[in-house]
Amino acid sequence: MSTLDDQRREAGEAAALLVEPGMRVGLGTGDTVAWFLRALGARRLTGLRCVATSPETEAAAGPLGIPVEPFTELDRLDIAVDGADQIAPDRWAVKGGHGAHLREKIVAAAADRFVVIVSQEKVVDRVGPPVPLELRRFGLPVAIRSVGHVKLREGAPITPDGGIVADYIGPIDDAEALARRLDANPGVAAHGLFPPSMIAEVFVGSRSLG
Repeated sequence: MSTLDDQRREAGEAAALLVEPGMRVGLGTGDTVAWFLRALGARRLTGLRCVATSPETEAAAGPLGIPVEPFTELDRLDIAVDGADQIAPDRWAVKGGHGAHLREKIVAAAADRFVVIVSQEKVVDRVGPPVPLELRRFGLPVAIRSVGHVKLREGAPITPDGGIVADYIGPIDDAEALARRLDANPGVAAHGLFPPSMIAEVFVGSRSLG
């Protein structure tokens, strides 16, 4: 097993230890989250109510004994755990490399405690492009023009919620200002910039960041 795989496993195991019986848990998406799911399933905690940020996570959770339900009955979560494509020391994060950032952001915002798990290569001095986008299909050319520096993913994949996956590839001089601009654009269903205020804790391997 490589050093990076060790770090992913350690981060997943550290986050799984934060989950207690009866909790309402948000399950993220990605390679590091796969380690979290294995560690969580091995604990065999009772009374969990879990929601998944992607069909892939839901499919992986079932065989591990982790119950997943639609996100229609719960109005808050105790904890959510997810990976990141980039995480900076100021805790700005970029997420959504797998195209699940709309659901990831909804789940993270619903959680009392949002925990990010990564390996060392995801730690950056400051966040930069690409920033994943989910664009609405209606008026797609308008969103592409108004945002600028947008590149559609190859094949223009469709998200589970009917959006088009793309990336913002322009400069990021001010992450907060860019996030505000993307939030204000009605053609952008979601973007992959996650602010520090949303993130409670970051594990880089077994080490807590900051």
